[in-house]
Amino acid sequence: MIATYGHGTHNDFVLVFDPLNEHSITTAQTAAICNRENGIGADGLIRIIKRNDKWFMDYRNSDGSLAEMCGNGIRVMARYLVERGHQPEGIFAIDTRDGVKHLRVPLTDDISVNMGQVSDEGESITAATNGKIWNGYNISVGNPHAVVFVDDINEVGDLLDAPVVRPKDSYPEGVNVEFVEVTSDNEISMRVYERGSGETQSCGTGTCAVALAATIHANRKLPATWIINTPGGRLEVSIDGHSNATLTGPAVLVKDVDISRFLLE
Repeated sequence: MIATYGHGTHNDFVLVFDPLNEHSITTAQTAAICNRENGIGADGLIRIIKRNDKWFMDYRNSDGSLAEMCGNGIRVMARYLVERGHQPEGIFAIDTRDGVKHLRVPLTDDISVNMGQVSDEGESITAATNGKIWNGYNISVGNPHAVVFVDDINEVGDLLDAPVVRPKDSYPEGVNVEFVEVTSDNEISMRVYERGSGETQSCGTGTCAVALAATIHANRKLPATWIINTPGGRLEVSIDGHSNATLTGPAVLVKDVDISRFLLE
């Protein structure tokens, strides 16, 4: 089976075009495909299917676990649909486990996606790694995020293991953890440890969580726009007065890949 490898700010994915929903890919097969040592290597796998005559993003993390939504992944999926001729350029919808998302997709240049409402859960959390601990914010973007602010992004150290986040009961299915340094009035740097994937070069939902947390942290009111520099590249997040976030950034298809051998296991 031929799939496609692509990325959004180097948050990378394997995309399987399966509009008739004919190919079931197991948790173990997903993990094997995404394995960076002896697989294709990716942060997640996106099966592009149709449900009720709508495009649906069936997304799994690199360990094969299901995820509600992926802001970088949905832009890469949209790029695939337009570039491969399955969908005209312009504004169209993609359904996800976090509901329907609307995107603005040109033939070239950045893609924007309305990520829906971002909410502050109103709870203080802590995240600890490498012997250090920080206070932060519990933010929901349809999936859970713990956002903490640091003086210097380099002080976080290696993110080889999942940070310990408390209170644990607030995240029964795990959590994405973002470490943030504010670098100017409207610009921030970010690193992220994604549940089910480990540290990634970027995280779309994470940037939306970070944008809201940064607005709160700076004692500002909405609407707000932030430029967010991830290790993989630059993204822009705008949050309107109703807490709806729009994520804008690049999406690139790199190459087609053969995943047939992984589906035999």
